[in-house]
Amino acid sequence: MSEPAARVEWTMTGGIADVRLNRPEKLNALDDEMFTALLRTAAELRAAPDLRVVVLSGRGRGFCAGLDLNAFRALAEGRDFRPADSDVRAAELGGDPELTRGQRAVLGFPNLPVPVIAAVHGPALGGGLQLALAAHIRFVAPTAMLGLPEMGWGVVPDMAGTQLLPRLVGPDVAAEMILTARRVDGTEAARIGLATRVVDEPLAAAMELARTVAARNPDAVRALTTTLAAPSFAEGLAAERAALRTVTGAPNQREAAAAALEKRDPVFVTGAGNARS
Repeated sequence: MSEPAARVEWTMTGGIADVRLNRPEKLNALDDEMFTALLRTAAELRAAPDLRVVVLSGRGRGFCAGLDLNAFRALAEGRDFRPADSDVRAAELGGDPELTRGQRAVLGFPNLPVPVIAAVHGPALGGGLQLALAAHIRFVAPTAMLGLPEMGWGVVPDMAGTQLLPRLVGPDVAAEMILTARRVDGTEAARIGLATRVVDEPLAAAMELARTVAARNPDAVRALTTTLAAPSFAEGLAAERAALRTVTGAPNQREAAAAALEKRDPVFVTGAGNARS
């Protein structure tokens, strides 16, 4: 578990990592320490052998209001607003060193070998929305406010949002949202495909789904996560075939089938050596 004062806190119970942005007095705005904490958290989760699913949320009144205002003040003054890598080595915390630190902070979560569920309430703006976009599933409160306001500051989204948003809402809606800096509430987010589901209590719904995922064959869940991330249709089909070979007949798959036949809860084993090579 991370230290209580960390910008990101996380605990794990039953394979469920409960990850919370922890700067509530600033609506979890992204500053240098938050970027470092996101990178470090993803690295810690990647090394956790019992990890089965991640729930990502924000403490306080919102998910994440985006980049800290001090960064925008730097923009107005012509200073570099981008977080530096001086205190974090890319090789140590993972991620492609060719990416910016913000891109690595966002993409560290979908690059985990398990599903990531975002629970969004209040503001999810700029970098905050881009972090939510990277999740596999998004439960959003009806009163949440989502948007990419970067154009209003004279810049473009630079934390993978230009690539992630069009895949959810289509290139035309993404272009309109980014160019106008328009914000949408949770209800409209669901209508345009930005939210998986609108719920009054996103964190409770995310945890309920996480418990369902954690009760599945962890080998199959990890294989599915890899398959869903395939960059092309042909590579996805190849990933399906590889997943079937890896999972079928392995101890956890046999346990899942036996438990289903016997109408009991399965008892899975996590760690190396369970799936077939």
